[in-house]
Amino acid sequence: MHVIISNASGAPIYEQIVSQIKAAILKGELAEGEMLPSIRALAKDLRISVITTKRAYDELEREGLIVTMAGKGCFVAARNPELIREGVLREIESHMTKIAELAAQAGIGADDLKNMFDLLELGGQNERD
Repeated sequence: MHVIISNASGAPIYEQIVSQIKAAILKGELAEGEMLPSIRALAKDLRISVITTKRAYDELEREGLIVTMAGKGCFVAARNPELIREGVLREIESHMTKIAELAAQAGIGADDLKNMFDLLELGGQNERD
């Protein structure tokens, strides 16, 4: 598992760890049942506080992505596709709410937002093609 911490990022370190591990799990790069590095080992590798690493692991466990077995370590949880999908939908809704608020502040209407999204979507398709 490869986690990269960016000091230039505006996101807290624990959130960077959570998002990278979550992405690796959702993409299948970390398989169900796979053992994660210990909290201490990851903290040492990243040169960060054990408390920060524990906070990230606690968040991942709260989201149902990992499980902790006392004395054994942390493992990628069994996947529940519906649960994962619900989590992603909540995150999308949160981003969309923020977009709607920003658009309202700037006087941007729904049609303009849809056009912007269509352009972004087309750009992503060109990159995939």
